[in-house]
Amino acid sequence: MPSLLSKSTIFADGLDHPECVAIHPDGTVWAGGEAGQIYRISADGQQVEAVANTGGFILGIAFSPGAKWLAICDLGKKCVWKLDLETFALECFATGAAGHAFNIPNYAVFDKTGNLYVSESGAFREVTGKILKFAPDGKGEIWYNGPLNFANGMALDSGEKHLYVAVSFLPGVEKIAIDADGKAGERTLVCTLPETVPDGLAFDATGNLYVSCYAPNRIFKVTPNQEVSVLIDDWEAHTLSNPTNIAFGGEDLDQVFAANIGRWHITKIEAGIRGLALASHGK
Repeated sequence: MPSLLSKSTIFADGLDHPECVAIHPDGTVWAGGEAGQIYRISADGQQVEAVANTGGFILGIAFSPGAKWLAICDLGKKCVWKLDLETFALECFATGAAGHAFNIPNYAVFDKTGNLYVSESGAFREVTGKILKFAPDGKGEIWYNGPLNFANGMALDSGEKHLYVAVSFLPGVEKIAIDADGKAGERTLVCTLPETVPDGLAFDATGNLYVSCYAPNRIFKVTPNQEVSVLIDDWEAHTLSNPTNIAFGGEDLDQVFAANIGRWHITKIEAGIRGLALASHGK
């Protein structure tokens, strides 16, 4: 733990309590702010630019296949936005689906064919979380009705056979099988993480899952055999401060970037672990 923390630095500062982070294939790092800001950060971390503003509160973001557009979960506006990456024009993509209006649209994940999964957390202290799914044309449905105890960050495994969900008040991680017809299958427990609030998820290239926590200031590693260990911990909360979402980046996808909603920066961790390529890395 100490050695990896010593390999962690403040990559970019001056953000407004960023909840989310995503890496564009060109190396730029993107994040959101609590007043609706969408930030684009240069690959070297030296330039931070707010390219758009929704006027809401930004939670999870995700690039579409080929990074053609950015999906933005907005707590304040209770919707998912579509950001055109050439013009930075914002368009409301969805306010819900199938008779369900978003309350806390929390996190977005694309599969390789362009389907978009969005976690609906439900409400605090109410077990009403679910997963919505949107086709590339925007048509949505309640894909998994739950209930989940505050569905939060998500990640698809390498074969896109399961959708993994950080369940904040379980607290732990569950996975939902994706059947051959694309429908939701069996839901199973991956791990519990007592006395934590898991928030973000990311896979590495060998199938290990990383879980970032709103509390404590910690990122866990979960092996395919469901063995749990601590990857990094910051009890001082200076380098990692409520690290909500994480993403692999860098030229070799071997750096971990963490958003810190408790402070004003993005952390870069020289983890030396190659991340799983996402749908946005494809054509």
